Amino acid sequence: MVAIKQRIVPHLWYDKEAKDAAEFYTSIFPDSKITNITTLHDTPSGDCDVVDFELAGQPFMAISAGPLFKFNESISFIVYCETQDEIDGYWEKLSAVPESEQCGWLKDKYGLSWQIVPARMDEMMRRGTEDQIARLTQAFLPMKKLDIEALEAAYKG
Repeated sequence: MVAIKQRIVPHLWYDKEAKDAAEFYTSIFPDSKITNITTLHDTPSGDCDVVDFELAGQPFMAISAGPLFKFNESISFIVYCETQDEIDGYWEKLSAVPESEQCGWLKDKYGLSWQIVPARMDEMMRRGTEDQIARLTQAFLPMKKLDIEALEAAYKG
């Protein structure tokens, strides 16, 4: 019996790009790697690559199974960043659809949505007073890429 390392694993459906997407993502995030590629033959979609990979230690699976499903903004992956340089770096590497950028959200070249946010923002949202959270919200709503300095200034008042 195979031991399951992670009980819940995000599974991503691509038209034909599962392997390319996994290679792209693993080139961006530290502690990332492709762990397996299996090709399924004679499926309703033809030959399908199933790719197991890890991003920053989090397991993912992707499949190239045809154009039946597309990504949309109702699902996104949050990347917590410690510094503005880290936010800027992920933004530069991942963002491919400028008109989709808002409030720290971006869309990559495969149509997958990501949220690139300061790690500190989570704490501010959880522990802030009602006024602090309101100022923080008003600061981030018009932003595309989040600015840590501006968010902290708004939070502090």
